[in-house]
Amino acid sequence: MLSKDLYKTAFMGITANTARSALTMLGIIIGVASVVLMVSIGNSFQNYVLTQIASIGTNTMDVLPSGLQKFGGNTQSLTLEDYNAIKQLSTVTSASPVILVSQPVHYGKDAWNPMVMGTRQEIFKNYSLKLDRGRLLDQGDDEGARSVAVVSAQTAIDLFGNVDPLGRRITVGEFSFTVVGVLRSQGSALLQDLDKPIYIPFSRAKAITGQTYLTYITLKTVGDPALAKADVTSLLRQRHHISNPENDLDKDDFIARSAEQISSIVNSVTLGLTIFLSLIAGISLLVGGIGIMNIMLVSVTERTREIGLRKAVGAKRRDILLQFLLEAVSLTLTGGIVGIVIGGSVGWVLAQVAAKFLGPFPFVVSLGAILLAVAMAVGTGLIFGLYPAKQAADLNPMDALRFE
Repeated sequence: MLSKDLYKTAFMGITANTARSALTMLGIIIGVASVVLMVSIGNSFQNYVLTQIASIGTNTMDVLPSGLQKFGGNTQSLTLEDYNAIKQLSTVTSASPVILVSQPVHYGKDAWNPMVMGTRQEIFKNYSLKLDRGRLLDQGDDEGARSVAVVSAQTAIDLFGNVDPLGRRITVGEFSFTVVGVLRSQGSALLQDLDKPIYIPFSRAKAITGQTYLTYITLKTVGDPALAKADVTSLLRQRHHISNPENDLDKDDFIARSAEQISSIVNSVTLGLTIFLSLIAGISLLVGGIGIMNIMLVSVTERTREIGLRKAVGAKRRDILLQFLLEAVSLTLTGGIVGIVIGGSVGWVLAQVAAKFLGPFPFVVSLGAILLAVAMAVGTGLIFGLYPAKQAADLNPMDALRFE
């Protein structure tokens, strides 16, 4: 049978019952769409997080009490003396202590609850925070315990709307602060929103809260972040009298969390979730493949006389086999293409929704996911179409012609 006739015959076989063919492809469409959606959304989220981390540099590190991440852990393990010791390390170039002030912020009659951070000027360098207008906190503000504040971009909008925040007075709890600076929009980094906090002098926050411990320490490292993390870990274990030669992190009362470490975790978690969800989505392909095999077997039964007639006029076993195999592959490939379009479209819509809440969230169309989806669709057609095609090819022409 000529190739052109083979394709024509296969096409006629598929289009003879379009409703049945469409329903047969449904499982393939759902499976392929799910694979494309899961992989693309996973890659988009990974790209989003890594872009945010890259915006502040991979040599940023936070040191936190273990109690902030481990239930039952110590939340008061870091002191100002720890900070003073850390900033003397040769692998640390810039460090800043942080005390959180857990009190509502008022401007006029409006009340908000942004994160209020008592800190020093180094934090702006550590998080690569850029000034939009006004000025940043300086050493004089901390030494004089001045009642001044620098507000982040989103909080400036929330509190003041279209009014220029510079020179305006806000109230943190019962204490009044003058806004001296507004930051540019930064987005998120190290898993926290940098467009919400309000920054006040560390000494002022310490006086307001009466805290003798630090909420956390932020720092910039020199050279290899892993070496700086080892130095910080060794120093704090020595200062806190922690014997931990086996490097069991559960024994430490602090956590050193670097941007590079978060990047590695994000990569691993995203890859694991993407593979897991894609495997689940692949079940739809399995179900769709069984549907393809079932319908092709029905088609073979319905067209038994046709097969017998084709063999009687000279069609070879290989021609019949290729005809039915081509029909199966055509069904799965068409379903795969439709699934790719649907999965990509849904992923794009979800990326737009995410951008409303997370800021710029570019949708990454994964070429690998598309190629994988096409390969899975074609493979499904070949695997589940082979048995029905073989059944058709093995029919005896005389028996097939007598089939009622």
